[in-house]
Amino acid sequence: MGELTVTCDPEDVGLDSARLRRIDAHFAPYADDGRLPGWLVLVSRRGEIAHLSAYGWRDVASGAPVETDTLFRIYSMTKPITSVAVMTLYEEGLLQLTDPVSHYLPAFAGLRVYEKGPALSPVTRPAAEPVRVWHLLTHTAGLVYGFQRVSVVDELYRRAGFDRGAPRGVSLAEAVDRWAELPLAFEPGTRWNYSVATDVLGRLVEVVSGRPLDAFLRERILGPLGMHDTGFWIDEERAGRMASLYSADHRRRAVPMDTRGAELRRPSFLSGGGGLISTAGDYHRFTRMLLRGGELDGVRLLGPRTVAYMTRNHLPGGADLEEFGQAGFAEVPYAGSGFGLGFAVVRDAVRLRTATSEGEFGWGGAASTAFWVDPAEELTVVFMTQLLPSDTHPIRSRLRQLVYQALL
Repeated sequence: MGELTVTCDPEDVGLDSARLRRIDAHFAPYADDGRLPGWLVLVSRRGEIAHLSAYGWRDVASGAPVETDTLFRIYSMTKPITSVAVMTLYEEGLLQLTDPVSHYLPAFAGLRVYEKGPALSPVTRPAAEPVRVWHLLTHTAGLVYGFQRVSVVDELYRRAGFDRGAPRGVSLAEAVDRWAELPLAFEPGTRWNYSVATDVLGRLVEVVSGRPLDAFLRERILGPLGMHDTGFWIDEERAGRMASLYSADHRRRAVPMDTRGAELRRPSFLSGGGGLISTAGDYHRFTRMLLRGGELDGVRLLGPRTVAYMTRNHLPGGADLEEFGQAGFAEVPYAGSGFGLGFAVVRDAVRLRTATSEGEFGWGGAASTAFWVDPAEELTVVFMTQLLPSDTHPIRSRLRQLVYQALL
């Protein structure tokens, strides 16, 4: 959709140029001293890109810089895209949020809930409530991630081969069936816990639409929005634009990881919860569509009422994640953050301890990427880098501070 570039003077959209440069001044040392390999940040207001900067390297060893068309693994920033896909099916009347998931995925009938005991001999009981589509969208289904290492159920996932991702050669359909054989960590709807729920939604999309998840996203979301660089894998022609992946060592410095060219082939496990590769430009188009209530450049994916509904706090009683969540990993702070249908939502900026707006929504990815949309300020922000895990440095909280102090 054209070269990614600044499209306005920041002052024309109510942002201070000098104050925006504080973002670059703050994050440049992260690449200089090795905390991050490199990064890209995009700040847009009222549909115009007011600030765009890239710094450091997409590959430190070769000295290849981060550029505006660099490709990044966005991991859990895939989740909002999959959630939008589900809601397009909802708008067509093909499913309801209250539907038991077992109507579409029979393996989810007869689920059991963990009660007590070690992983070698867990005690379980039949679930009193079925897992519903709404539970998956809100991460209240009782599913888990094996890597969290908080509960016995997490350990059961790891024993089944599900630590980060799926075992080699396992398909999305096979993974979902195996998860259904494992106990839930709690009764559906009684707690919030970050989990494989959005991967189950990806399988739901496949069954309801009759299309593989990659094809459905390409045909119904990515293609119509002009997100042509976004997908579950890349071709050889774009391989030179791919950022290398790094992990944090004991000093919290970035060290390279060997991905063995996994991004160059179609994965057997199409992860709707964390499998996409994208660019800042592509994801900016996705955020603009959300800010505009489901439409961009004449293409409407969702109705404005649906987007507004998705981006409300759906936790019971208006609770935040600290009140309703299970201790564990999440891509946002617990205090002050609620959760909608695929997005964290700011419920209370005071409890969040950040000068943001109530109603701001967004999420992040495992490699320290992040985005948010602030409807009150007509603001969208995208941050791209490639460092695992995402809680190594306080990138998101610092970025929020630096963006909001630039508002006039």
